[in-house]
Amino acid sequence: QVRLVEPGGGLVQAGGSLRLSCAASGIIFNTRSMGWYRQAPGNQRELVATITSDGTTNYANSMKGRFTNSKDSAKRTVYLQMNSLKPGETADYYCNVVSNSTIYWGQGTRVTVSS
Repeated sequence: QVRLVEPGGGLVQAGGSLRLSCAASGIIFNTRSMGWYRQAPGNQRELVATITSDGTTNYANSMKGRFTNSKDSAKRTVYLQMNSLKPGETADYYCNVVSNSTIYWGQGTRVTVSS
């Protein structure tokens, strides 16, 4: 059984930084990418960042230059370093893993950015 566990999240002031992590357990065949999405209250889930198996990263435009998506393949963990956070970025952040046949989701972790 695959599980994605996301500790972290929490409250941070606008302009501050926060680092999220997501550890995968269980057997996942042919991982293509790992990444992060977020969903603010009343909004649809949106892409934050992804990183492919060869290390290629992709960011939503508003996150470029402020967020860094990285991974430790040996630990099967993906990280999201978020800097210069804005109040409008309060949301539930979800990690995901995409394999050839399945998309796995973490349970989500709440990030609250106070003004």
